[in-house]
Amino acid sequence: MEDIRHQGQELVENINRSRNADQTFMDDYQEKFVEKVTEMCQRMKGHMYMVYEQNSDEMQVRLQELSKVLENCSRLQNELLEASQALARLREDLTTSHKSE
Repeated sequence: MEDIRHQGQELVENINRSRNADQTFMDDYQEKFVEKVTEMCQRMKGHMYMVYEQNSDEMQVRLQELSKVLENCSRLQNELLEASQALARLREDLTTSHKSE
């Protein structure tokens, strides 16, 4: 009887050691997994910020181009207004000239 009780106790102890080993394995695995995921997230963040910076640089160039285009549009609008006013004065002068003849 004592032998059976002793063997049963050893079996329970072996099971407990096995469970502890399993828990240690899972804790180590989880820790390594978290490290890898964190590392991957950091790489993705780095890449994301690099893309943001590239896009920002491209947007800055395009905004400068847009600014130049808008300046040209404004200049052309002013020139068109001046030409329109000059034509209106010419028409007035022609109308006045025809009436005086």
